[in-house]
This record gives sequence, structure tokens and C-alpha cells, in this order.
Amino acid sequence: MRILIIEDEKRLADSIKKGLEQESYAADVSYEGTDGMGMALIQDYDLIILDLMLPGMDGMEICKKLRTEENIQSSILMLTARGQIKDRVEGLNCGADDYLTKPFAFEELLARIKALSRRPRRSLGAILSAGDLNLDTISYKVKRAGRTIKLSKTEYALLEFLLKNKGMVLTKDQIIGNVWNYDADVLPNTVEVYIRYLRNKIEKPFRGKKPLIETIRGFGYRIGGRT
Repeated sequence: MRILIIEDEKRLADSIKKGLEQESYAADVSYEGTDGMGMALIQDYDLIILDLMLPGMDGMEICKKLRTEENIQSSILMLTARGQIKDRVEGLNCGADDYLTKPFAFEELLARIKALSRRPRRSLGAILSAGDLNLDTISYKVKRAGRTIKLSKTEYALLEFLLKNKGMVLTKDQIIGNVWNYDADVLPNTVEVYIRYLRNKIEKPFRGKKPLIETIRGFGYRIGGRT
């Protein structure tokens, strides 16, 4: 699951990012509204944690633009120091999925994130599949032909991204941008290494079955064939 944090309180934003990464989420941070809006348009995030009061562009305006102008379907969890009911109602009416008032415990934030993740995205269900391979985005379980497959955090994130874009050819740059953190120093050959790791777990043990991940020479990788 990939999360964008748009929060101008640097210490708070960095603390949330660190906590989420310890929980196996990929997390990016923006400390300014306009920059955060740009990041939300460039990357496909599962969830956006959005502060209400931001320099450049406030959270309410960002939320409205993402929903009404850009048709961004990422879940939006709005953070604010305001506690009045009218502010919470306005945030929810502009397209936010949930609302959390500062100060808050990280455990509550994490519980709300997990609750939002249990809601199927408008365009995808909870189960992603290709052939007899299934990935459950709620339980984080991966199975092929009924057999459970154990993956590392990065292997899981890579497989999830491939399955969310089943039938599409994904370049190494696209994979790096969506699987690893925004500020991670990842080389293109790292993608090749993790594709090999993934194949060793979801293909190699299943002899006689059709390979799932296809290498498109000069372009990238695809899972599930053409759409």
C-alpha cells in the first residue's frame, strides 16, 4: 500500500512516515500544498493523508480539485487542528473519506488507515489476480493454485503494483516510482533483481504452469498478458 503524507509540520510528517514504513507501508511526504497536489497527480496512491492548513494550497482546495477536477480515487484521510463539527462536515463533503483531529495517537491513525484499506477502491476489488494467482490486499496473503506464498515487503509491493496494472507494460522507472519510496536511491537493475526474486516464488515452484510475468524487451514487464 502506497501512502502520500501532505503535512507542513515537518516533525509530525516525518514521524508518520517512519511509523508507516515500520508497518510495511511505502510512504512519501510533501511539506507544502502545491507540491503535494503535484505528487498526488503524478503517482497512484492508495491513500492520501492530507493536512487542512497548508502553505501554497490548503487541504480543502486540494481535496476538491482531486475529486472534482482530476477524478483521483485515492482514499483521503484529512488531518486538522480544528475540532469544530462544521469543519469536519466541510472536509467530508469536499470528498475526504475520513477525518482525524490533532493531536492524535499513531495507533488511532493506523487503525483508521486499516479501516479505509478494507473499503474496496472504486475501480478495484480487494482480491487482485492473474490466472490462478491471487493477492488479498486486506489480509496481505498471496496464493497460487491454493498454495500460500510468502513474500518480502518489497516483493509484495512489486506484485501488487503489477496486478493493479494487469495487462499493461510497466517500465522500470514506473515500477521504481510506485514500489519504492520517493526518496529511495534505487537503480534500474534492482527491478530486475526483484522480478527474479518474484519469479522464483510465484513461478518456479509451479512446474508445468504458465509463467505469469512477461518481459517485454526494451520496454519493461507485464503480468497477465494483454487486457
